Amino acid sequence: MSSPAPTTDGVPDTLKTAAGLIWRLLVILAGFAVIVVGLGAIFPVVFALFFAMLVTAWTQPVMNLLHKVLPKVLSMILALILITSAIFAILFVVISSSVAEGPKLLSSLTAGLSEIEKWLQNGPLKLSDDNLSNLLSQAQTLAETAAKGIAVGLLDSLGSIGTLVIAGSVFIFGVIFFLLTPNKIWDWFVGWLPERVEEPVNISGRLAWGSISGYTRGIVVIAFADSVLVFIGLTILQVPLAPALAAVVFLGAFIPVIGAPIATFFAAVVALAERGPVIALLVIVLTVIVGSFDGDVLQPLVMGKAVNLHPLAIILAIAAGSIALGIVGALIAVPIAGGVYSVAKYLTGRDPEHPFPTTEPFTPSTTSS
Repeated sequence: MSSPAPTTDGVPDTLKTAAGLIWRLLVILAGFAVIVVGLGAIFPVVFALFFAMLVTAWTQPVMNLLHKVLPKVLSMILALILITSAIFAILFVVISSSVAEGPKLLSSLTAGLSEIEKWLQNGPLKLSDDNLSNLLSQAQTLAETAAKGIAVGLLDSLGSIGTLVIAGSVFIFGVIFFLLTPNKIWDWFVGWLPERVEEPVNISGRLAWGSISGYTRGIVVIAFADSVLVFIGLTILQVPLAPALAAVVFLGAFIPVIGAPIATFFAAVVALAERGPVIALLVIVLTVIVGSFDGDVLQPLVMGKAVNLHPLAIILAIAAGSIALGIVGALIAVPIAGGVYSVAKYLTGRDPEHPFPTTEPFTPSTTSS
């Protein structure tokens, strides 16, 4: 075996390589930290712009379809009306189902949790009253802390009425201009960059937008499909409160991988209280079937390559987003992680469809939209 090549300063080449990688990584992390702190100082505006991008992703396909027969501005107005109406219709169904059956749902959940408590005491675990009380107390404290953290985070983010007005104005104008002149805005931004980085930044931005918009549109379809499948399954099993439980699953599905199963847990608890342990077990089986159909069929079919992340990476992104921004962070963590991943693949030369580096100069879009 040949010995390592000698160095003039006595420092091994492997150590030099490792040190070079580490200091470059530290510089990148420092720059990222500065960006995060800067964005955090204007968080309401940043969040308004991001939410405007999400609404744009939902509205743009409808607008493009209408634009084939109508003027652009009229197409935008009609598309926004349709999307807004759809959002309010979904919220109305979800909220009305939850409110109408809320007391019964709470009563069934309480009864189901009581059944679980009895099983923990009398079943194989044989938990004592003190152990069970400590376990329930810890769970209650954790839930209260999480709820309080979410509430405080939202209040801190929203701030005063003036901040709400500013953020709302940014959101409205953001949606309008993102729909009417997206390419013009992006080309203007890229045009201010040094010439040697224009093309990489242009492609990176478009890849990130493709990932975020694809996820944003796809998750609505997946949430709707999950809730319909759960509703059909609960109806077949004759579990009470199926509409309200399906509404809970619909909301939970917006947090991938873990949201829908956690939401379906409530259905199992209700089934335990109302229909017994056998039906509750069948509801758990239903959860596994719907989850498998979601991950193996729906997500590849609906989202394609929009968010090509491993489930573990998705869970870590959701955990990080929850810690940073509470429930809002959990909702937006996955599309952001998907966008970052698609850009990282391109910049490291691992995206065969978009090779890097490119020799073609940046050319602004020829259309105004």
